[in-house]
Order: sequence, then structure tokens, then C-alpha cells
Amino acid sequence: MAVSKEKTIPIMTKWKVAQKDIVKKVLPPVLALVVFVIVWEVLVRALGIAHYILPKPTDIYGATIDNWSNLFMALRTTVIESVIGFIFSVIIGIGVAVFMASSKWIERSFYPYAIILQTIPVVAIAPIIVIWFGSGMNAIIIIAFTIGFFPMLSNTLIGLNATDHKLKDLFQLYNASKWQIMWKLRFPAALPFIIAGMKISCTLAVVGAIVGEYIAGVGGGAGGIGYAITVAASRLQTPYLFALGLSAALLGIVFFLVVSFLSRKLLSSWHESELESE
Repeated sequence: MAVSKEKTIPIMTKWKVAQKDIVKKVLPPVLALVVFVIVWEVLVRALGIAHYILPKPTDIYGATIDNWSNLFMALRTTVIESVIGFIFSVIIGIGVAVFMASSKWIERSFYPYAIILQTIPVVAIAPIIVIWFGSGMNAIIIIAFTIGFFPMLSNTLIGLNATDHKLKDLFQLYNASKWQIMWKLRFPAALPFIIAGMKISCTLAVVGAIVGEYIAGVGGGAGGIGYAITVAASRLQTPYLFALGLSAALLGIVFFLVVSFLSRKLLSSWHESELESE
């Protein structure tokens, strides 16, 4: 029995510490949000602002309930487009970065054009994408990929080039090949940079998908949040506009939290950015 008590006490202590950490992290932003919503509701009521100019939180909630089926369908479409665009940006961004990092000559030849691609506004290239690939989900996915691609390429390339030269010399001393050094040393060392790029790219993919829906989206039940925003704005449905905007923001937050969870799983055992503070 003494052994079981000794095992139980540390487990209970860790659980209490974890609960305190959760409270410290979650309680302040939740309280701030509650206070903000209450002040918003009270001020709008007190000033008598029309709902089509600035809706109350209760108006937004009501619009969400009334239009839930349309909102859910639009959100589902945008999620699919964002996730696919994000996955392509990760795979192709990492692949191109590895290709460039394999040779300084290749990097100097192609990296400036990647920068130029990033500086072109997406609204300028979106019509070209629509002409090439047609309107609809294909064009929207490509637009989401285009926005999320450069952060993945840039961060991964920085991480691959930031590998400790002493470790590279050690690998070469043991006659490791160029690709063994890449996959067994440089790529693992670049993982924190890759995760950082993913955190940026995942939120940009949502923005890209919504912008793509404005330009290349289709209407009806196949329309995403961008299309729903266009329709709501044309009908002056301001509370529903707020509900759509908040849904897009929550979608970006969820994507970011998923990538952050992946970051903790991959880096918590060895990298300073995810090590638990004592």
C-alpha cells in the first residue's frame, strides 16, 4: 500500500499543477473577452446604434442561429479549401526549400523569383489563375496555396542554412553523403523553423481561401465564407457579416492551435521553444 501511495501523490501533484497552469493561461483571456462583450452590449444599447451599423453581441448570436445551416455549409467549404491549400504549401514549400538548400547556386538562381512572387498582390494574379484553372474550388485552393507557400519556403530555407557548421564537418568526417547530411542533420535542425513557417502559413491559407472565394468562388450551397460575406454585404445583413467574420477568425485560431499542438509533440523533448519552464 505504501508503494501505491508514493505513486499516487506525485500524480495528484502533477494534476494540480497542470490545472493551475490551465487556469493561468485560459482565465485571463476569457475574462477579458467576457468584459469586452458586456461593455459592447451595454454601449450599443445605451447609444441606440442601429443594428445594421453596429450590431450587439446578442444580434450576432441571433443571426448565427437564424443562418446556421448556411453558415455551416460555407464554413465547411472554406475549411476544405484552406486545409488542402495549406497541405500543398507545406509539401511544396519544404520540397523547394530542400532543393534550393542543396546548392548555393540553385538558391541564388531561384530564390529572388520566389520573393517576387510573394510581392505580387494576390488580387492581381487571382484573375490569371481563374483563366487558367477556371472558377471554383481548384482556383481557390491554388490561391490559398500561393499565399501560404512563401512563409514555408523562406522559414525552411533559413532553418536548413542555419545548421551548425561544426556538426556538418563531423558528418563529413565520417564520410556522410550530401543527402545523408540533409536528412539526418540539416532537416531535423530546421524543424523549429519549419513549424514556425507552418504557424504563419496555416492562418494565411484561411485568408487566401476567403480572398479566392471573393474572386473565383461559386455561389449557392458550394460557396464558402467569402461568397457568404459578399451576399450578406449586398443585403446589408450586418449581424450576419459579423458572424461570418468571427467564424473566419475562429477557423484561423483553430488551425493555429492544431499546428501549435503538433509543435509541442515534435519539439517539447529537445527544443527550447517548447520546453516546460521549471
